[in-house]
Amino acid sequence: MSHLGFPLPAAPRRTFLYDLEENWYLPLLAQKKGIKLEPVKRSNFGQYDMAVNYLTSVLDEAAAINTLAIYNIDHMAQLRFRGKDAPTLLDRALAGRMSEMKVGSCKYTLLLNDRGGVQDDMILMRITEDEYIAVINAGHDITANVDGEELVADIDRIMGQLQPGEEVFAEDISASLVKVDIQGPLSYKLIKAIFGEAVLKNRQQPEKNMNYFTFNEFERGGARYLISRTGYTNRWGWELYLPVANADADFKQIVSLALDLGGLLVGLGGRDENRISAGPFGLPLMGSEYDPRHTPINAPLYEAAVDMAKPDFLGKTALETVLSVHPRKALALFVAEGIASHRGVYQDGERLGTVTSSINSPNLSLEMRLALGSSRKNVNAADGSAAIGLAWLYNDHFARDAEGKHIAETDGVPVRIPVQFYREDAQHQPTGSPLLGYLTLEGVSPVTAAKPLKNIENL
Repeated sequence: MSHLGFPLPAAPRRTFLYDLEENWYLPLLAQKKGIKLEPVKRSNFGQYDMAVNYLTSVLDEAAAINTLAIYNIDHMAQLRFRGKDAPTLLDRALAGRMSEMKVGSCKYTLLLNDRGGVQDDMILMRITEDEYIAVINAGHDITANVDGEELVADIDRIMGQLQPGEEVFAEDISASLVKVDIQGPLSYKLIKAIFGEAVLKNRQQPEKNMNYFTFNEFERGGARYLISRTGYTNRWGWELYLPVANADADFKQIVSLALDLGGLLVGLGGRDENRISAGPFGLPLMGSEYDPRHTPINAPLYEAAVDMAKPDFLGKTALETVLSVHPRKALALFVAEGIASHRGVYQDGERLGTVTSSINSPNLSLEMRLALGSSRKNVNAADGSAAIGLAWLYNDHFARDAEGKHIAETDGVPVRIPVQFYREDAQHQPTGSPLLGYLTLEGVSPVTAAKPLKNIENL
Protein backbone atom coordinates (compact mmCIF):
# COMPACT_ATOMS: atom_id res chain seq x y z
CA MET A 1 0.00 0.00 0.00
CA SER A 2 1.35 3.43 -0.91
CA HIS A 3 2.11 5.90 1.86
CA LEU A 4 3.23 9.50 2.28
CA GLY A 5 5.45 9.04 5.33
CA PHE A 6 9.22 8.92 4.94
CA PRO A 7 11.30 5.73 5.31
CA LEU A 8 13.42 5.24 8.41
CA PRO A 9 16.71 7.11 7.82
CA ALA A 10 19.92 5.06 7.85
CA ALA A 11 21.41 7.55 10.36
CA PRO A 12 19.93 10.34 12.48
CA ARG A 13 18.97 13.31 10.34
CA ARG A 14 20.31 16.82 10.75
CA THR A 15 18.11 19.89 10.97
CA PHE A 16 18.54 22.60 8.35
CA LEU A 17 20.30 24.70 11.02
CA TYR A 18 22.74 21.99 12.17
CA ASP A 19 25.77 23.43 10.36
CA LEU A 20 25.01 26.94 11.61
CA GLU A 21 24.78 25.61 15.16
CA GLU A 22 28.14 23.85 14.92
CA ASN A 23 30.17 26.22 12.78
CA TRP A 24 28.67 29.62 13.53
CA TYR A 25 26.80 29.66 16.86
CA LEU A 26 29.23 27.63 18.97
CA PRO A 27 32.31 29.73 18.06
CA LEU A 28 30.28 32.93 18.56
CA LEU A 29 28.99 31.72 21.94
CA ALA A 30 32.48 30.66 23.06
CA GLN A 31 33.86 34.08 22.16
CA LYS A 32 31.07 36.07 23.82
CA LYS A 33 30.93 33.98 27.01
CA GLY A 34 34.60 33.12 27.32
CA ILE A 35 33.77 29.41 27.13
CA LYS A 36 36.09 26.74 25.77
CA LEU A 37 35.00 25.60 22.32
CA GLU A 38 34.34 21.86 22.41
CA PRO A 39 31.90 19.32 20.97
CA VAL A 40 28.39 19.56 22.37
CA LYS A 41 26.37 16.66 23.73
CA ARG A 42 23.85 15.48 21.17
CA SER A 43 21.06 12.93 21.27
CA ASN A 44 18.95 11.07 18.73
CA PHE A 45 15.52 12.63 19.15
CA GLY A 46 12.83 11.66 16.66
CA GLN A 47 15.53 10.40 14.30
CA TYR A 48 17.27 13.79 14.41
CA ASP A 49 20.71 14.58 15.82
CA MET A 50 19.78 17.25 18.37
CA ALA A 51 21.82 19.24 20.89
CA VAL A 52 20.96 18.46 24.52
CA ASN A 53 22.66 21.74 25.39
CA TYR A 54 25.28 23.89 23.74
CA LEU A 55 28.43 25.18 25.50
CA THR A 56 26.25 26.69 28.20
CA SER A 57 24.80 24.34 30.83
CA VAL A 58 21.28 22.95 30.73
CA LEU A 59 20.51 25.07 33.81
CA ASP A 60 21.78 28.26 32.14
CA GLU A 61 19.74 27.53 29.04
CA ALA A 62 16.61 26.71 31.06
CA ALA A 63 16.93 30.01 32.93
CA ALA A 64 17.06 31.92 29.63
CA ILE A 65 13.26 31.69 29.39
CA ASN A 66 13.14 34.47 31.98
CA THR A 67 14.60 36.83 29.36
CA LEU A 68 14.80 35.30 25.91
CA ALA A 69 15.09 31.69 24.74
CA ILE A 70 15.56 30.62 21.12
CA TYR A 71 14.85 27.03 20.03
CA ASN A 72 15.87 25.22 16.87
CA ILE A 73 12.63 23.26 16.46
CA ASP A 74 13.26 22.29 12.84
CA HIS A 75 12.95 18.60 13.75
CA MET A 76 9.20 19.11 13.99
CA ALA A 77 7.32 18.57 10.73
CA GLN A 78 4.63 20.53 8.91
CA LEU A 79 1.86 18.80 6.95
CA ARG A 80 -0.48 20.52 4.52
CA PHE A 81 -4.03 19.25 4.00
CA ARG A 82 -6.16 20.94 1.34
CA GLY A 83 -9.32 20.25 -0.60
CA LYS A 84 -13.04 20.73 -0.17
CA ASP A 85 -13.30 17.78 2.23
CA ALA A 86 -10.26 18.66 4.35
CA PRO A 87 -12.36 19.95 7.31
CA THR A 88 -14.47 16.77 7.29
CA LEU A 89 -11.44 14.49 7.15
CA LEU A 90 -9.63 16.30 9.96
CA ASP A 91 -12.76 16.22 12.13
CA ARG A 92 -12.89 12.46 11.64
CA ALA A 93 -9.18 11.80 12.16
CA LEU A 94 -8.41 14.19 15.03
CA ALA A 95 -9.95 14.62 18.47
CA GLY A 96 -10.67 18.34 18.10
CA ARG A 97 -13.31 20.04 15.99
CA MET A 98 -11.26 21.36 13.09
CA SER A 99 -14.19 22.39 10.90
CA GLU A 100 -15.15 25.19 13.30
CA MET A 101 -11.73 26.84 13.32
CA LYS A 102 -11.61 30.36 11.93
CA VAL A 103 -9.17 31.20 9.15
CA GLY A 104 -6.09 32.63 10.88
CA SER A 105 -6.61 30.61 14.06
CA CYS A 106 -4.58 27.80 15.61
CA LYS A 107 -5.83 24.80 17.56
CA TYR A 108 -4.16 22.22 19.78
CA THR A 109 -5.43 18.67 19.33
CA LEU A 110 -4.53 14.98 19.51
CA LEU A 111 -4.21 12.16 17.01
CA LEU A 112 -5.47 9.02 18.78
CA ASN A 113 -5.51 5.36 17.84
CA ASP A 114 -8.56 3.13 17.97
CA ARG A 115 -7.73 2.22 21.61
CA GLY A 116 -7.81 5.87 22.63
CA GLY A 117 -4.03 6.04 23.05
CA VAL A 118 -2.14 9.14 21.93
CA GLN A 119 -0.18 8.77 18.71
CA ASP A 120 0.76 12.45 18.60
CA ASP A 121 -0.23 15.90 19.78
CA MET A 122 -0.12 18.80 17.36
CA ILE A 123 -1.05 22.36 16.47
CA LEU A 124 -3.18 23.06 13.40
CA MET A 125 -3.37 26.39 11.56
CA ARG A 126 -6.32 27.08 9.28
CA ILE A 127 -4.85 28.81 6.23
CA THR A 128 -8.07 29.08 4.17
CA GLU A 129 -11.51 27.49 4.34
CA ASP A 130 -10.15 24.33 2.71
CA GLU A 131 -6.46 24.37 3.70
CA TYR A 132 -4.74 23.54 6.99
CA ILE A 133 -1.15 23.12 8.16
CA ALA A 134 -0.52 20.64 10.96
CA VAL A 135 2.65 20.98 13.05
CA ILE A 136 3.64 17.56 14.38
CA ASN A 137 6.34 16.10 16.61
CA ALA A 138 9.75 14.85 15.51
CA GLY A 139 9.82 11.32 14.11
CA HIS A 140 6.09 11.26 13.42
CA ASP A 141 6.80 11.71 9.73
CA ILE A 142 8.14 8.14 9.35
CA THR A 143 6.29 5.07 8.06
CA ALA A 144 8.43 1.95 8.40
CA ASN A 145 8.76 -1.47 9.98
CA VAL A 146 11.44 -1.36 12.69
CA ASP A 147 12.31 -4.65 14.38
CA GLY A 148 8.77 -5.87 13.89
CA GLU A 149 7.19 -2.64 15.15
CA GLU A 150 5.12 -0.80 12.59
CA LEU A 151 5.68 2.96 12.57
CA VAL A 152 2.97 4.92 10.79
CA ALA A 153 3.46 8.60 10.01
CA ASP A 154 0.77 11.04 11.12
CA ILE A 155 0.05 11.96 7.51
CA ASP A 156 -0.73 8.31 6.71
CA ARG A 157 -2.85 7.83 9.84
CA ILE A 158 -4.90 10.89 8.96
CA MET A 159 -5.25 10.07 5.27
CA GLY A 160 -6.18 6.52 6.30
CA GLN A 161 -9.49 8.02 7.50
CA LEU A 162 -10.34 9.37 4.03
CA GLN A 163 -13.64 8.06 2.70
CA PRO A 164 -14.33 7.13 -0.96
CA GLY A 165 -15.23 10.14 -3.04
CA GLU A 166 -13.71 12.70 -0.66
CA GLU A 167 -11.28 15.25 -2.07
CA VAL A 168 -8.26 15.92 0.12
CA PHE A 169 -4.63 16.39 -0.90
CA ALA A 170 -1.88 15.93 1.67
CA GLU A 171 1.84 16.68 1.57
CA ASP A 172 4.75 17.12 3.96
CA ILE A 173 6.03 20.67 3.42
CA SER A 174 8.76 20.58 6.09
CA ALA A 175 11.57 20.84 3.55
CA SER A 176 10.42 24.34 2.59
CA LEU A 177 10.12 25.73 6.14
CA VAL A 178 12.54 26.05 9.06
CA LYS A 179 10.88 26.27 12.47
CA VAL A 180 12.51 28.53 15.07
CA ASP A 181 10.69 29.39 18.32
CA ILE A 182 11.28 32.65 20.18
CA GLN A 183 10.06 32.64 23.78
CA GLY A 184 10.31 34.85 26.86
CA PRO A 185 9.42 38.43 27.85
CA LEU A 186 11.89 39.96 25.37
CA SER A 187 10.49 37.96 22.44
CA TYR A 188 8.27 40.85 21.33
CA LYS A 189 11.25 43.21 21.29
CA LEU A 190 13.37 40.83 19.21
CA ILE A 191 10.71 40.05 16.62
CA LYS A 192 9.74 43.71 16.28
CA ALA A 193 13.39 44.71 15.76
CA ILE A 194 14.01 42.13 13.03
CA PHE A 195 10.67 41.60 11.27
CA GLY A 196 8.76 44.77 12.12
CA GLU A 197 5.85 45.46 14.45
CA ALA A 198 3.20 44.68 11.82
CA VAL A 199 3.84 40.92 11.99
CA LEU A 200 2.85 40.99 15.69
CA LYS A 201 -0.52 42.63 15.11
CA ASN A 202 -4.06 41.28 14.89
CA ARG A 203 -4.85 40.41 11.27
CA GLN A 204 -8.43 41.68 11.65
CA GLN A 205 -7.65 44.78 13.78
CA PRO A 206 -4.10 45.95 12.97
CA GLU A 207 -4.19 48.57 15.72
CA LYS A 208 -4.31 45.75 18.27
CA ASN A 209 -1.84 43.02 19.16
CA MET A 210 -2.06 39.48 17.87
CA ASN A 211 -4.48 37.23 19.77
CA TYR A 212 -3.44 34.06 21.57
CA PHE A 213 -3.72 30.96 19.35
CA THR A 214 -3.65 32.86 16.08
CA PHE A 215 -1.07 33.16 13.33
CA ASN A 216 -0.03 35.68 10.71
CA GLU A 217 1.46 35.39 7.24
CA PHE A 218 3.88 37.94 5.83
CA GLU A 219 6.46 38.40 3.10
CA ARG A 220 10.09 39.34 3.51
CA GLY A 221 12.86 39.17 0.99
CA GLY A 222 10.46 37.82 -1.61
CA ALA A 223 9.49 34.80 0.51
CA ARG A 224 6.44 33.79 2.57
CA TYR A 225 6.63 33.46 6.37
CA LEU A 226 4.27 32.16 9.05
CA ILE A 227 4.33 33.32 12.67
CA SER A 228 2.08 31.77 15.31
CA ARG A 229 1.43 32.58 18.97
CA THR A 230 0.55 29.32 20.70
CA GLY A 231 2.73 29.28 23.82
CA TYR A 232 5.26 26.55 23.09
CA THR A 233 6.59 27.01 26.63
CA ASN A 234 3.33 28.25 28.22
CA ARG A 235 4.95 31.69 28.29
CA TRP A 236 4.93 34.74 26.02
CA GLY A 237 6.43 33.87 22.69
CA TRP A 238 6.08 33.02 19.04
CA GLU A 239 6.80 30.19 16.63
CA LEU A 240 8.42 31.31 13.38
CA TYR A 241 8.32 29.30 10.15
CA LEU A 242 11.19 30.65 8.08
CA PRO A 243 11.35 30.02 4.32
CA VAL A 244 14.45 27.95 3.50
CA ALA A 245 15.83 30.61 1.16
CA ASN A 246 16.11 33.13 4.03
CA ALA A 247 16.61 30.81 7.01
CA ASP A 248 20.40 31.12 7.32
CA ALA A 249 20.38 34.90 7.41
CA ASP A 250 17.28 35.07 9.61
CA PHE A 251 18.68 32.60 12.14
CA LYS A 252 21.91 34.58 12.43
CA GLN A 253 19.96 37.80 13.02
CA ILE A 254 17.68 36.21 15.58
CA VAL A 255 20.42 34.51 17.60
CA SER A 256 22.85 37.44 17.41
CA LEU A 257 20.24 39.84 18.80
CA ALA A 258 19.17 37.28 21.41
CA LEU A 259 22.74 37.06 22.71
CA ASP A 260 22.95 40.87 22.83
CA LEU A 261 19.72 40.92 24.87
CA GLY A 262 20.97 38.33 27.35
CA GLY A 263 19.22 35.33 25.80
CA LEU A 264 20.51 31.96 24.60
CA LEU A 265 19.93 29.25 22.06
CA VAL A 266 18.37 26.45 24.13
CA GLY A 267 18.84 22.71 23.56
CA LEU A 268 16.60 19.73 24.35
CA GLY A 269 17.30 19.78 28.09
CA GLY A 270 16.41 23.40 28.71
CA ARG A 271 13.46 23.13 26.37
CA ASP A 272 11.94 20.28 28.38
CA GLU A 273 12.49 22.14 31.66
CA ASN A 274 10.81 25.20 30.19
CA ARG A 275 7.77 23.19 29.15
CA ILE A 276 7.43 21.42 32.50
CA SER A 277 8.08 24.43 34.72
CA ALA A 278 5.31 26.82 33.62
CA GLY A 279 2.02 26.71 35.48
CA PRO A 280 0.43 24.28 37.94
CA PHE A 281 0.69 21.24 35.65
CA GLY A 282 3.38 22.04 33.11
CA LEU A 283 2.87 20.86 29.55
CA PRO A 284 2.55 17.14 28.76
CA LEU A 285 5.24 15.82 26.42
CA MET A 286 4.60 13.34 23.63
CA GLY A 287 6.49 10.12 24.37
CA SER A 288 6.54 10.86 28.10
CA GLU A 289 3.13 11.88 29.49
CA TYR A 290 1.44 10.91 26.20
CA ASP A 291 1.97 7.54 24.53
CA PRO A 292 0.01 5.14 22.28
CA ARG A 293 -0.85 2.78 25.16
CA HIS A 294 -2.59 5.24 27.45
CA THR A 295 -5.50 7.64 27.00
CA PRO A 296 -5.08 11.40 27.56
CA ILE A 297 -8.08 11.58 29.91
CA ASN A 298 -7.44 13.99 32.82
CA ALA A 299 -4.28 15.42 31.27
CA PRO A 300 -4.21 19.24 31.72
CA LEU A 301 -4.99 20.00 28.06
CA TYR A 302 -7.48 17.17 27.57
CA GLU A 303 -10.61 19.31 27.32
CA ALA A 304 -8.93 21.78 24.97
CA ALA A 305 -7.70 19.02 22.67
CA VAL A 306 -10.64 16.58 22.70
CA ASP A 307 -14.24 17.35 21.71
CA MET A 308 -16.37 14.46 22.94
CA ALA A 309 -19.48 16.22 21.57
CA LYS A 310 -18.38 15.49 18.00
CA PRO A 311 -20.42 12.71 16.37
CA ASP A 312 -17.33 10.57 15.79
CA PHE A 313 -13.55 10.61 15.58
CA LEU A 314 -10.75 8.09 15.70
CA GLY A 315 -10.51 6.77 19.27
CA LYS A 316 -13.79 8.25 20.54
CA THR A 317 -15.44 4.90 21.30
CA ALA A 318 -12.46 3.84 23.40
CA LEU A 319 -12.51 7.13 25.32
CA GLU A 320 -16.24 6.75 26.00
CA THR A 321 -15.62 3.29 27.46
CA VAL A 322 -12.94 4.61 29.82
CA LEU A 323 -14.98 7.68 30.79
CA SER A 324 -17.96 5.49 31.68
CA VAL A 325 -16.11 4.21 34.76
CA HIS A 326 -15.14 7.75 35.87
CA PRO A 327 -11.34 7.39 35.95
CA ARG A 328 -9.58 9.33 38.72
CA LYS A 329 -6.08 9.25 37.26
CA ALA A 330 -4.30 12.59 37.34
CA LEU A 331 -1.16 14.17 35.95
CA ALA A 332 0.70 16.00 38.72
CA LEU A 333 3.67 18.34 38.95
CA PHE A 334 6.29 17.48 41.57
CA VAL A 335 9.45 18.88 43.10
CA ALA A 336 12.20 16.44 44.11
CA GLU A 337 15.69 16.66 45.56
CA GLY A 338 17.10 14.95 42.46
CA ILE A 339 16.08 13.77 39.00
CA ALA A 340 13.41 11.11 39.52
CA SER A 341 13.11 9.67 36.00
CA HIS A 342 11.91 6.05 35.74
CA ARG A 343 10.89 5.90 39.43
CA GLY A 344 7.65 5.10 41.17
CA VAL A 345 5.84 7.68 43.31
CA TYR A 346 5.17 6.50 46.86
CA GLN A 347 3.64 7.80 50.06
CA ASP A 348 4.30 5.87 53.26
CA GLY A 349 4.84 2.65 51.31
CA GLU A 350 1.81 3.01 49.04
CA ARG A 351 2.48 3.34 45.32
CA LEU A 352 0.70 6.42 43.95
CA GLY A 353 1.88 6.35 40.33
CA THR A 354 4.78 6.67 37.91
CA VAL A 355 7.19 9.46 37.04
CA THR A 356 6.97 10.31 33.34
CA SER A 357 9.37 13.30 33.10
CA SER A 358 11.98 14.81 35.40
CA ILE A 359 14.81 17.33 35.04
CA ASN A 360 16.83 19.71 37.20
CA SER A 361 15.46 23.24 37.28
CA PRO A 362 17.17 26.57 37.95
CA ASN A 363 13.77 28.25 38.19
CA LEU A 364 12.73 26.83 41.58
CA SER A 365 12.73 29.37 44.39
CA LEU A 366 14.91 28.74 47.44
CA GLU A 367 11.76 28.48 49.55
CA MET A 368 10.40 25.67 47.34
CA ARG A 369 13.72 23.85 47.55
CA LEU A 370 14.02 24.21 51.32
CA ALA A 371 10.50 22.77 51.68
CA LEU A 372 11.91 19.43 50.51
CA GLY A 373 13.78 18.92 53.78
CA SER A 374 16.74 17.64 51.78
CA SER A 375 20.25 17.29 53.17
CA ARG A 376 21.79 17.92 49.73
CA LYS A 377 23.97 21.03 49.62
CA ASN A 378 23.04 21.94 46.06
CA VAL A 379 19.34 21.86 46.94
CA ASN A 380 19.77 24.17 49.95
CA ALA A 381 22.26 26.62 48.44
CA ALA A 382 21.00 30.11 47.64
CA ASP A 383 21.99 29.63 43.99
CA GLY A 384 21.27 25.90 43.97
CA SER A 385 18.78 23.77 42.10
CA ALA A 386 16.49 20.80 42.54
CA ALA A 387 14.45 18.69 40.16
CA ILE A 388 10.93 19.06 38.85
CA GLY A 389 8.81 16.64 36.88
CA LEU A 390 5.45 15.20 35.98
CA ALA A 391 3.90 11.95 37.16
CA TRP A 392 0.77 10.04 36.26
CA LEU A 393 -1.05 9.12 39.48
CA TYR A 394 -3.77 6.51 39.93
CA ASN A 395 -5.89 9.08 41.78
CA ASP A 396 -6.13 12.84 42.06
CA HIS A 397 -4.70 13.64 45.49
CA PHE A 398 -5.71 17.30 45.58
CA ALA A 399 -9.04 18.35 47.07
CA ARG A 400 -11.51 20.43 45.08
CA ASP A 401 -13.80 23.28 46.07
CA ALA A 402 -17.57 23.53 45.57
CA GLU A 403 -17.02 24.58 41.95
CA GLY A 404 -14.85 21.56 41.26
CA LYS A 405 -11.62 23.55 41.07
CA HIS A 406 -8.44 22.23 42.64
CA ILE A 407 -7.50 23.75 45.98
CA ALA A 408 -3.92 24.86 45.44
CA GLU A 409 -3.46 26.66 48.75
CA THR A 410 -5.00 26.99 52.21
CA ASP A 411 -4.87 30.33 54.04
CA GLY A 412 -2.26 31.52 51.56
CA VAL A 413 -0.01 28.50 52.12
CA PRO A 414 0.62 26.22 49.10
CA VAL A 415 -0.71 22.67 49.39
CA ARG A 416 2.31 20.37 49.14
CA ILE A 417 1.82 16.62 49.44
CA PRO A 418 5.00 14.85 50.65
CA VAL A 419 6.00 11.82 48.54
CA GLN A 420 9.00 9.60 47.94
CA PHE A 421 10.45 8.45 44.63
CA TYR A 422 11.85 4.91 44.54
CA ARG A 423 13.65 2.90 41.91
CA GLU A 424 11.81 -0.36 41.29
CA ASP A 425 12.77 -3.93 40.52
CA ALA A 426 11.35 -6.17 37.79
CA GLN A 427 8.28 -6.84 39.95
CA HIS A 428 7.74 -3.09 40.42
CA GLN A 429 8.71 -3.26 44.08
CA PRO A 430 10.58 -0.27 45.57
CA THR A 431 14.32 -0.67 46.01
CA GLY A 432 17.14 1.37 47.51
CA SER A 433 16.87 4.78 49.12
CA PRO A 434 14.16 7.18 47.99
CA LEU A 435 14.37 10.73 46.74
CA LEU A 436 12.34 13.17 48.82
CA GLY A 437 9.74 15.28 47.10
CA TYR A 438 6.25 16.71 47.10
CA LEU A 439 3.31 17.14 44.75
CA THR A 440 2.19 20.71 44.19
CA LEU A 441 -0.23 22.86 42.23
CA GLU A 442 1.66 26.12 42.77
CA GLY A 443 3.79 25.70 39.66
CA VAL A 444 7.42 26.70 39.29
CA SER A 445 6.83 29.89 37.30
CA PRO A 446 3.68 31.61 36.04
CA VAL A 447 1.91 30.89 32.78
CA THR A 448 2.10 34.03 30.65
CA ALA A 449 1.33 32.72 27.15
CA ALA A 450 -2.23 34.02 27.03
CA LYS A 451 -1.63 37.25 28.94
CA PRO A 452 -1.95 40.52 27.00
CA LEU A 453 1.08 41.53 24.99
CA LYS A 454 0.91 45.04 26.44
CA ASN A 455 2.85 43.54 29.36
CA ILE A 456 5.91 43.03 27.17
CA GLU A 457 5.56 45.27 24.10
CA ASN A 458 7.54 48.12 25.69
CA LEU A 459 10.27 46.12 27.44
